Amino acid sequence: MTLMLRLYAAAMQAFHAIAPNLLWHRAARNKEDPARLNERLGIAGKPRPEGPLIWLHGVSVGESLSALPVINQLLNDHPDLHILVTTATTTSAEILSQRLPERAVHQYAPLDTPQAVTKFLDHWHPDLAVFIESDLWPNLLRGLDQRGITRLLISARITAKTHQGWQNIRRSMQSLLKGFALILPQDSGSDQRLRDMLGAEAEQMGPLANLKTIGAPLPDDAHKREALEALFAGRTVILAASTHPTEEAYIATALEDILRQTGALLIIAPRHPVRAEAIRLDLEALGFRVSQRSKLDSPTTETHIYLADTLGELGVFFRLADMVIMAGSFSEKIGGHNPLEAARLGKAVITGPDLYNWDAVYQQMFDAGAAFRVSGRQELGFLAQGLIDNPAALLDAHRIAQALAQREAGTLDTVMAHLKPFLPGNTPTPDDKSHEAADAA
Repeated sequence: MTLMLRLYAAAMQAFHAIAPNLLWHRAARNKEDPARLNERLGIAGKPRPEGPLIWLHGVSVGESLSALPVINQLLNDHPDLHILVTTATTTSAEILSQRLPERAVHQYAPLDTPQAVTKFLDHWHPDLAVFIESDLWPNLLRGLDQRGITRLLISARITAKTHQGWQNIRRSMQSLLKGFALILPQDSGSDQRLRDMLGAEAEQMGPLANLKTIGAPLPDDAHKREALEALFAGRTVILAASTHPTEEAYIATALEDILRQTGALLIIAPRHPVRAEAIRLDLEALGFRVSQRSKLDSPTTETHIYLADTLGELGVFFRLADMVIMAGSFSEKIGGHNPLEAARLGKAVITGPDLYNWDAVYQQMFDAGAAFRVSGRQELGFLAQGLIDNPAALLDAHRIAQALAQREAGTLDTVMAHLKPFLPGNTPTPDDKSHEAADAA
């Protein structure tokens, strides 16, 4: 260990004494689950299942959900395998409780104190540890190394800002990164930054593999889709998908001339349908005629906006849309939503300026001509009108988007092929690794 890592370990060991009080304060602000605080201290809330166990860790919702296809594939291919998934946020825990398959269990990640890490690893003792994106904690990584547990980093995402910060602790970060047996970077920028940190010998670097590009097309309901298609009756349909507060009015006013003068219909599918009543009131106050799906309002030729405030139907609306606007990109701190949901169904997308959660995916789409970025309300209106006036160009963009999505569908195969040599039964035992480490020392 470098001096910096030794000092960090000592500081975190002292911090453990006050950690319970800090966790209770966080729980009072709904930032921790008060019923599961012990998990943050390394005390397991469930027994370790018998047999081989793989541990996957991602800090929050996006990272953990992106790993679900990998989890499902591993469990399908290996009937005796169990999987432990850890995250650090209450939202991710709630979502995973509904989405994890059998033989997969969720726990909160332990704080990075030596005491919590020891309890966590002594209980779970995984056969393999897989970290997703960039949530790396020194004591946790060192604990794995001390036990001879192989660790991998997949869909690694290292931003320019993070890379710059690492320069101040370069030797320490280099030491931690070299402990990974395999690193699959998410994008070319992350690949370059990781290679810079690792130096000339970067043998553990593998091909690009972004877990966020993995996924099946959203489900369809042919009966509902055909009924809606009849109601829309030849109108140009523009879908604003996964909107957040302020975006509904922003997008509607940007498209106002199109909606009022061409007869186009705007479908708004809010990210959180519970906001539907407030959205409708806001839009009607702006003079738009709104039909609301949850109230069984059928859109008429006079309807400007169809408020799709239901769950599980986004795949239907993507299929119906002539043009898709991916929201979460016109308001701050959201960082955009997954454009491949549209691309898998043969739809190009229009996005706003705020994309930081999906910048690598969007860059590929921009380069290919499968996505369009606008910087403001007026530009959004101009672009939408231009695409309506040039349907051949829009159709070409749709085809390119679908081809790109199909190409990215191979990511899961890439990840699984590179995980295979490290799976339980294919790797040396922890005892063997300990002997190898001792010999090397």
